[in-house]
Amino acid sequence: MKRSSAVACKLALLAVLTAGCGYNTIQTMDERVNQAQGQIQTQLQRRADLIPNLVNTVKGVTKQEDTVFISIANARARLGGAIQSGNVPEMAAANAALNQGLGRLIAISEAYPQLRSSENFKQLQDQLEGTENRIAVARQDYNGAVGELNGYVRRFPYNLTAKVFGLGKPRDYFEAEAGSAEAPKVQF
Repeated sequence: MKRSSAVACKLALLAVLTAGCGYNTIQTMDERVNQAQGQIQTQLQRRADLIPNLVNTVKGVTKQEDTVFISIANARARLGGAIQSGNVPEMAAANAALNQGLGRLIAISEAYPQLRSSENFKQLQDQLEGTENRIAVARQDYNGAVGELNGYVRRFPYNLTAKVFGLGKPRDYFEAEAGSAEAPKVQF
C-alpha cells in the first residue's frame, strides 16, 4: 500500500509541475509575437506597393524632382529586402528612410498646386495615410505582444521552462530610429 501511495503521490506531483510549467502559454505568446510581426510586414509591404503609384502620379507633374524619386525608390527597395528578411531592426531603419523620402514628396505636392488637385494623388495620399495608421497599430500590437512574452519568460518558474526549451531569449521590440521624433527637413 505504501508503494502505490508513493507512486500516486509522484504522479500527482509530476502532473502539477507539468501543468504549471507554462510551456503552452509561452508557445501561445510566441505565436502572438510572430503574428504581430507578420502584420507589420504586411502593412509595410502594402505601403511599399502603394509607393510606385504615388511616385508615378507625382512624376508626371514634377519631372525635375528626380532626386526625390530616386531616394524613395532606393528606400522602398531597402524596405522590401528588410520585410523579406523579417529582421525587425532592419525593417524599422528602412521604414524611417522611406518616411524621410515621403516627407519630401509631400512637400513637392505642396509646391505644385495642380498636383494637389489631382484626384489620383488625393486617393493615393489617403491610402498612404491609412496605411501609416495601420503600421502604427501593427507596431503597437507587436510591441505589446513582445512585452507580454518577454515579461512572462522572465518570471519564475516560467523562466526555467523557457530556458529548457530554448525560448528564454527576449524578443526585440520594433523601435523607431534615432532622430525619428523630429520632423523631416525638406529642402529643394
